[in-house]
Amino acid sequence: MDVLVNLFEGFMVALHPYHLFLVTVGGILGTIVGMLPGLGPATGVAVLLPITFTMGPTAALITMTGVYYGAMFGGSRSSILINTPGDGAALAATFDGYPMAMKGKAESALAISAIASFIGGLIAVIFMIVLATPVSKFALKFGPAEYFLLMVAALSMTASMSKKNMLKGFVSMIAGLTIGTVGIDAQSGIERFTFGVLELQTGIDFLVVIIGIYALGEVFKSFKGINEGKKKAQTKFGKIWINKNEWKRSKWPILRSAPLGFIIGALPGAGGTMASLMAYNNEKQMSKHPEEFGEGAIEGLAAPESANNAASVGALIPMLTLGIPGSGTTAVMMGALLMLGIQPGPLLFTQHPDMAWGLIASMIIGNIVLAIINIPLAGALVRVLAIPAKILYPIVLGLAFVGTYAISNSVVDFYILILFGILGYFMTKVKIPTAPMILAVIVGGTMEQSFRQALRISDGSVGIFFKSGVSIALIAITIASIIYPILKGYIYRKKSSAQQKTA
Repeated sequence: MDVLVNLFEGFMVALHPYHLFLVTVGGILGTIVGMLPGLGPATGVAVLLPITFTMGPTAALITMTGVYYGAMFGGSRSSILINTPGDGAALAATFDGYPMAMKGKAESALAISAIASFIGGLIAVIFMIVLATPVSKFALKFGPAEYFLLMVAALSMTASMSKKNMLKGFVSMIAGLTIGTVGIDAQSGIERFTFGVLELQTGIDFLVVIIGIYALGEVFKSFKGINEGKKKAQTKFGKIWINKNEWKRSKWPILRSAPLGFIIGALPGAGGTMASLMAYNNEKQMSKHPEEFGEGAIEGLAAPESANNAASVGALIPMLTLGIPGSGTTAVMMGALLMLGIQPGPLLFTQHPDMAWGLIASMIIGNIVLAIINIPLAGALVRVLAIPAKILYPIVLGLAFVGTYAISNSVVDFYILILFGILGYFMTKVKIPTAPMILAVIVGGTMEQSFRQALRISDGSVGIFFKSGVSIALIAITIASIIYPILKGYIYRKKSSAQQKTA
């Protein structure tokens, strides 16, 4: 009853005309920011910081959160339309979203991404209401050893997604981990692989890698046919919606992926990228037709979209209840709250219940508003596919370079961007999966530091990785993620061979 009373009071706060206006504006801005390659929610919230300092804490938090999950909605738009994820969390949307668009199913792709984001976000908010404290306590069990094993599990699952190219998947992963070592080592202060370039001392930003691999890689891949002015996609668009069969195929992946995304999002540092990729892999492993994934399977778009929106909600839990940012975006939000004189932590819900519950209620309203906004707007956005290649690709290049410069204001990043664009083109040609490399670049630095911290705690003993139940479960998941595709492939080959002999 206390929860229901608090939630009712939260709706009174969220439904105030001023807060309702901020939820809508924040959601729209977040959608636009999410669509632009290289920006993402953290950048969007950071840009808004000077404005939020003129607001009250409740209004500021509602606005920043609206931008956060608005970007989760918007990130998949560019993934589906131009094969360029707005940020890391929208990466998995390129795997099947773009092929769907190329097959003339852009309406279905855009609709299911908005529907999945909406349902995933609502489920996550319900989880947040009921499970905020227990999930935060569970996240506290993750020490350096558990974080290292979590990232190993995520990487192994991603690398083994394509069972026919598992070796190439692990090569891609190792390349990503290598890229993640560039810069000054956080523990020893020693420069690694900087080659005397001052700008490389801070490392290579994973957003530059993503934009290079996907935006420039796509342009380079399509350059040969650019004068044809044609794209293998529909130019006439109908209603932005899905049919009954598409909903039937999508509903269970959406419902399964939301809790997964919520839990991963609640683990500080895990984030939407890991949640969406793990959700995608989970659905591919469970599918009766895994060969359709990567070719335009609607489940392959619905699952990660549900997971990444749920992860953005989950990431708020450790920040609000423990004062520990669950992602880069929540770290920026926490900094804003501290500047406004609010200390996130266990006492937030008792000292500032109107703000905490007003935020939760605003997230329910915000997801509804964003679903209404994103489905009608999709009709205009999808027409990007009708633009001739000779016009579209210069726009993509412009967005890629502007987004890259916005990250660190460094011209050196342009050279890195071009380098990864060439690498993305090469990887596409030789059919090396890019997802393992991207994830490895994102988590590589944290993974290395967690490994070294764990060994320092245990005085060099590897036994620390086998001490807790969480660690053992993660090791089991890692082993299963490698063995299961091999075993499944072996059984499939045996059945095919038996059928051929029978025939």
